[in-house]
Amino acid sequence: MNIQTLGVDLGKHGCHIAGQDAKGNLVERKQLSNKQFAIYLSKLPKCNIYMEACGGAHYWARKAISYGHACKLIPAKFVKPFVKSNKNDWVDAEAICEAGQRPNMRFAHVRSEEQQALAALLKLRDGLVVERTACINRGHAFLLEFGIPVKRGRGFIDRLSSIAADLDYDIPMALRFVLNEVCEQYRTIQEQVQRMENQLKQLIDASDAGKRLLTIPGVGIMTAGYVLAWVGDGRQFRSGRQFSAWAGLVPRQYSTGGKTTLLGISKRGSNGLRKLLIHGARSSIQWKLEGGHAWSGWMKELLTRKPKPVAIVAMANKLARIIWAVLVGEQPYKVNIAR
Repeated sequence: MNIQTLGVDLGKHGCHIAGQDAKGNLVERKQLSNKQFAIYLSKLPKCNIYMEACGGAHYWARKAISYGHACKLIPAKFVKPFVKSNKNDWVDAEAICEAGQRPNMRFAHVRSEEQQALAALLKLRDGLVVERTACINRGHAFLLEFGIPVKRGRGFIDRLSSIAADLDYDIPMALRFVLNEVCEQYRTIQEQVQRMENQLKQLIDASDAGKRLLTIPGVGIMTAGYVLAWVGDGRQFRSGRQFSAWAGLVPRQYSTGGKTTLLGISKRGSNGLRKLLIHGARSSIQWKLEGGHAWSGWMKELLTRKPKPVAIVAMANKLARIIWAVLVGEQPYKVNIAR
């Protein structure tokens, strides 16, 4: 038995594998636990291994690479066309094996442990921000039920706390207790968010790539963190345009019969990264439009031809290309080059 290609359908506690020889014949078909799979990889002669990009895939890809195998991850939507007849784990493993051998197949980048840890930090912070917003919304709704409208904003929690302590307001004591609990919950979450951001800043400051990213106008700590976590060194992209397309900042195309139809942006890739790039672009247009900045002329000319939302996305596209150039070139941003 000479396995040249191995397709792996990963699960939570184990996996299903399908191995093919050089002629494409199925020569291996097994179900293994995670512990058995690790031993199997260590004893398997070097071959090409393909997995779906799913939970745990980056870990197993790194482990397979450490044993000398060539391992690549395939997005699930690219595997689906190769699934034959009814879907099950055995068929999925064979489909992954078939899909990985296509010459024009697109693969996902295998992220390092540091990237995944940074991504976990960012996801935790994002979740806390959602909870913080929920606290504000709950407090606002509770007051509104008793006919006390309060404008939401930076000082809302302080206002909420003062209302809970002000006896001039004719509200039940139980509600005062609830409002105080909402304020306490908000402050606890705010402290957690601040700790997350401090940790993120330390990680960015300790990274040479992170320091270079911060030299780009419109790129802050959060954007730099997302880029390092989901993009890495950027060398998996052939050009800045390819990176921008991966980030979902290019038009979605629906063309047929020789007629080209371009729609809104594709919104592929990381939603968080794309959101931050657009916020950075909006900031750049606001603060770099005047004062003779290298981008000023281009942005003014663009705003005369396009609506502002379209111009913001175009600026985000430009930011993405500059980010790729800074990552791959391993040089800080230079204004005289990025015109």
